[in-house]
Amino acid sequence: MVEKMDSTLKFVQPGIMAPIPPVGRYVIFSVSPEAGRAALTEALVRLAALADGNRLVIGVGPRLVEALGATVPDLAEMPDLSEHGVHVPSTPTALWCWLRGSDRGEMVLATRKLERALTPALHLDRVVEAFRHGEPTAAHGRDLSGYEDGTENPQGDAAIAAALVSGQGPGLDESSYVAVQQWVHDLDAFEDMTAEVRDHVMGRRITDNEEIDDAPISAHVKRTAQESFDPEAFVLRRSMPWALSNKFGLFFVAFGHSHAAFEAQMRRMAGYEDGETDALFGFSKPVSGAYLWCPPVLNGQLDLRQLGIAAAIPPA
Repeated sequence: MVEKMDSTLKFVQPGIMAPIPPVGRYVIFSVSPEAGRAALTEALVRLAALADGNRLVIGVGPRLVEALGATVPDLAEMPDLSEHGVHVPSTPTALWCWLRGSDRGEMVLATRKLERALTPALHLDRVVEAFRHGEPTAAHGRDLSGYEDGTENPQGDAAIAAALVSGQGPGLDESSYVAVQQWVHDLDAFEDMTAEVRDHVMGRRITDNEEIDDAPISAHVKRTAQESFDPEAFVLRRSMPWALSNKFGLFFVAFGHSHAAFEAQMRRMAGYEDGETDALFGFSKPVSGAYLWCPPVLNGQLDLRQLGIAAAIPPA
């Protein structure tokens, strides 16, 4: 049984609430040094027409917002949390594009359209190929470690409340804040662990996905138990495994009505709360990290009025 899009939502980029697709592609852009506000505005008007929020989900970073002379409430760069013996970097990103579908060739062609629409104002920095792993009909996909990903995702109204902005007015309501991190796995190290140790790293049994009551405090499930924070720290995870040659891992994606819930979880994982770091760092590490804002949509394309781009708003 898979999650379904709530029919009452009108303005959210639909791909945020939809299940993970069979194939994904993350396309990441920076602002070109010579680009002025006019060129950036023209590029984003072209992007707005391409991005339906379903096959193409868009996140805008603080540097692009600043270059446009605009503001988005509570949007800031992800902090670097590299203390307590672990490395959690901040790698500011101007524009994050999540291509969603089932045909990798179509994604290659869609990326070409993106690059043409955004050049020369924005520069394509990197592309990360992603995919769904595990039983296609299962409610959630799996990380390459074999463990289910997204088990604790909120459902229904709770998912909407966790992931989407509300009560802020047109141009902000049903937008979302997203935290993205590329994690690199050392599967040799992971596979050298016994099955029991691996389960205690995760805090769940791989055989039935049940939480282990007596797992150590460092277990990932215990570090990130969303209801254990004050206030509770619920996010909507939409992560996907990635691979390039002999490198692989998880592209972590968490949507929220702000970045506060993700940051509370990440700070605890990194040892800022009690000095205990997440056992996940024993075989995986983040090599990038960014905060972005995902605008709402209106009449099938991005609504960029919050960025001062009224030209991108189609007639109602």
